[in-house]
Amino acid sequence: MENSTTDTIHHLLILLLIILGAGMTAGIIAGKLRLPDVALFIGAGMLLGQGVHWINESSASLTNQLILSVGSAIILFDGGRNIRLHGLKKVGLTVGLLSVPGVLITVAIVGAAIRYLFDIDWMYALLAAAIIASTDPASIIPVFRQVRIRERVRETVESESAFNDATGSIITFALLGAITAGSELAAGTLMWDFVRTAVGGIVVGLVVSFVIVYFVAHLRYGVLRDFSTIAMIGTALAAYLIGDLLHVSGFMATFVAGLIWGNSERFGLSMKEKEAEMAHFTDNITVLLRMLIFILLGSQVDFSLLAEYWWQSLLAVIVLMLIARPASVFASALPDRVSKWSLREMLFMVWVRETGVIPAALSGMIAGMGVKHADIIASVTFMAIMLTILLQASTTGWMAKKLGMDLDAEIGKQ
Repeated sequence: MENSTTDTIHHLLILLLIILGAGMTAGIIAGKLRLPDVALFIGAGMLLGQGVHWINESSASLTNQLILSVGSAIILFDGGRNIRLHGLKKVGLTVGLLSVPGVLITVAIVGAAIRYLFDIDWMYALLAAAIIASTDPASIIPVFRQVRIRERVRETVESESAFNDATGSIITFALLGAITAGSELAAGTLMWDFVRTAVGGIVVGLVVSFVIVYFVAHLRYGVLRDFSTIAMIGTALAAYLIGDLLHVSGFMATFVAGLIWGNSERFGLSMKEKEAEMAHFTDNITVLLRMLIFILLGSQVDFSLLAEYWWQSLLAVIVLMLIARPASVFASALPDRVSKWSLREMLFMVWVRETGVIPAALSGMIAGMGVKHADIIASVTFMAIMLTILLQASTTGWMAKKLGMDLDAEIGKQ
């Protein structure tokens, strides 16, 4: 028993050291090449996993699932913490449309493509499409920490990536439930699940964050003021855990908790004297979590599976990027007369739609359940992750300059 425990500890320490070493190296290279670090992290993971086989961590392992859950929750919380509520109100209609109708449009278009390309039943084609329909906050938020773009565009894309995870997950589980039960998909049940999960996540995030922020920032009862950074991490994890335990959206809960934490002064609970300390901590912890998440994701890419279905998967993801995403963005942004999006801003939102942690986790879960066509679903998911992160995330800075979204370039011209 003791030897088994010791071996597990050694395995985890070796894994951590390999990821830290590879992550720092990839981060240095990313800085010199002026590329988002997530693209280099996933490339390093592919090399260390499928290349030299130094990392052999299964997607179903406790270590991997813990890193995905904790990492996604904290990165999502930090994304919410950096969004200002007054700015979010201005783009609320677009965010709402992107997060619900936009995801449904994506599922319909990509599902039709997968149905035709792989010649599988509609339910399985739509299931594969639902898994990759949502954008990924764990990759988008870090990219925008390195590429400074117009604030309202950043807030729209980051908020969408948080909210549409709930929509994508709900559609996925509704389709999965219908498949396993051998029944038809009920639209009424799907709508109720969405409302319950999304609203429940929002309520959990509000309650958890207000309670903890009160005991951190209140002038008289702020007993946690000296532990503000620890309380902040506790808020992110508690919101996610409670949401998950109550079977509502844990990701929605942690994002909303981050919003409240970052805008606490609007509720008379200021933490200005602690902002520098918290910002320094989150900058470092989110870099570490990005290393862990994306190097592990890269190490799990199954090239033999991709080789079997490579051209169908490639075409399905091209449909996602060049047909479904433009359709969802234009359908969601054009009706927003308040925001009055320019063509350049909409084109930028079209390009920024990385796929990552949540689709990978859902795909792994379906493979573990032995669902029919799980190999096809995994192939499409891997292809979506590789193309969107290695291609789109890597060129976000270049695209921002081309479309005039780059704040640094605008400041340089003044």
